[in-house]
Amino acid sequence: MSVPPPDPQPSSARNIYSFGLTSFFNDTATEMAYWVLPAFLVSLGAGPAQLGVIEGIAESIASFAKLFSGYLSDRLERRKPLVVAGYFVANAVKPLLAVAAAWWHILLIRFADRLAKGVRGAPRDVMVAESVGEERLGSAYGLIQSLDSAGAIAGPLIALALLARFGIRHVFLAAAVPGAMSVLVAIFGIQETRRRTSQNWEQAATKKKETTTPVATALPAAFFFVLAAVTLFSLGNSSDMFLVMRAQNVGIPVSLAPLLGLVFNVTYTLGSWPAGWLSDHFSRRWIASVGYLIFAGVYFMFGRAPSVMAIWVTMAVYGVYYALTQPVLKALVVETVAQEVRGRALGVYYFVTSVATLAASLVTGKLWKHYGASIPFYASAAMALISAVMLVLSPPAPNAART
Repeated sequence: MSVPPPDPQPSSARNIYSFGLTSFFNDTATEMAYWVLPAFLVSLGAGPAQLGVIEGIAESIASFAKLFSGYLSDRLERRKPLVVAGYFVANAVKPLLAVAAAWWHILLIRFADRLAKGVRGAPRDVMVAESVGEERLGSAYGLIQSLDSAGAIAGPLIALALLARFGIRHVFLAAAVPGAMSVLVAIFGIQETRRRTSQNWEQAATKKKETTTPVATALPAAFFFVLAAVTLFSLGNSSDMFLVMRAQNVGIPVSLAPLLGLVFNVTYTLGSWPAGWLSDHFSRRWIASVGYLIFAGVYFMFGRAPSVMAIWVTMAVYGVYYALTQPVLKALVVETVAQEVRGRALGVYYFVTSVATLAASLVTGKLWKHYGASIPFYASAAMALISAVMLVLSPPAPNAART
């Protein structure tokens, strides 16, 4: 009886660049709308409290979607449909902001957008991990993050150009173009990973019968130590829209709001791939901890808000925090657990941090309303400092050499 040939494995470079381009176009569309959203809310009669509710509820639904999609990622043979569906829904609803007439309309749109992001997150990151070796995890996530944040540079620039000649609603409509490009690249560029033949399934079943101890399916203690540090940090990491509102409060005009996104995304783009590469050769925990320390400094400065120039400079430094944490923490989570539970680990990681971010956004809105803008920023800075220490002191996983 002839044995069927194994399914072709996807090209590592093709998948990484396809994920990167998908993220580039998707983030271009997202950032076109994101940085003008606070001003749009104000024009509809809403303020910090409504922004906190919108971002909080949107993050809460995203958190449950991330947990569920992480669970599915470890069980589905094909993950690409989840990824494509996530990008499609997110980019189908963004242009609807152009017809929003009340703040709760924005809530519904953000709800759908974040739900879609939650669905695609864990499957995408597992597919990335399966496309490269563990020794290149940081570089892969860093490269994708660089392209993602490059889209976050293009988005505010396009929005700024459109705002000079048209209104905010036209910006939302124009976001449909890069959004469609994102979906097309996801459909035709991304290749499925870890396709199993019948022979693979037979071998897996045999191995399962021979194994009585479910060690590979358990999340290790090292993962939960990292999760505790990241969760505490996330409790102080409210929506970036509060930074935009604070900048406007200090004196930066609404017309320049997209430039705030441009400033921090330049450093984010330039730093993500080097930070990911560095984490493949040195301690990921220490690198992420430095990112938390930078976050603490940024939020402390936003709390003081000594001048408009200080806000611009601090916003640029904020991008360094993102570069040192976003790709590095993903790689840290993935290599801390066994391959069989990567999806679950990422889902739990995204779920817990999203719930914490929900709480952070709601609390920040209330604190701002009752005690002024400085208090929530100072509190976030203090929590980031504690989290940095916790991350450094957490024990490394037995199977990870650089964590």
